Amino acid sequence: MIQSPVIPESATPNRPVFTGWRKSSRSGGGDNCVEIAVSAGRHVGVRDSKDQQGPVLAFTLEKWVAFTSGIRDGEFDL
Repeated sequence: MIQSPVIPESATPNRPVFTGWRKSSRSGGGDNCVEIAVSAGRHVGVRDSKDQQGPVLAFTLEKWVAFTSGIRDGEFDL
């Protein structure tokens, strides 16, 4: 199984810094949410809203757009 890289909140020179974390307006304010943020280097970070100091998954902007487009197009529907 291939895992996405985990990026700590404190960035090193080769890792993006994410600011402006936000939840989806469709999250309904519940506790089972993820938050996203975009870095200056055009990476998208995703983290568990309950563990804001925990690991962050990082995606290139292009991969994030492909993923969210797949969601909208029903590519991952069961």
